[in-house]
Amino acid sequence: MQKRCAPGIVPFGADQTMYLVVDSFGANGSGVREIEVERADVETIISDMITGQFNNPMSVIAFNTLEHWAKNVSNGIAAEIQARFDMEGAKIPEHILDFVESYVGARDI
Repeated sequence: MQKRCAPGIVPFGADQTMYLVVDSFGANGSGVREIEVERADVETIISDMITGQFNNPMSVIAFNTLEHWAKNVSNGIAAEIQARFDMEGAKIPEHILDFVESYVGARDI
């Protein structure tokens, strides 16, 4: 007798890492903003954070459903944002300053 397996819920070709930003809404709590699947890559997340697309980002979570893992990647995202502004010799915008300082550390920003 052949064992039947249920089909996986992850579509073929979905082996990619997705990123979600946990955003604070002040007194209304925090949540994850809806992001189009096609735009949930690391570069888009960094760009959206820099351009102020999030209210008050608290953390960034990466996950891969096909590989069955998830992890907090906030340190790496904050360090990348810091590095980009350092290279430009520019100040980090106020809307992401708390995020960067909390993960990279309070430096002369």
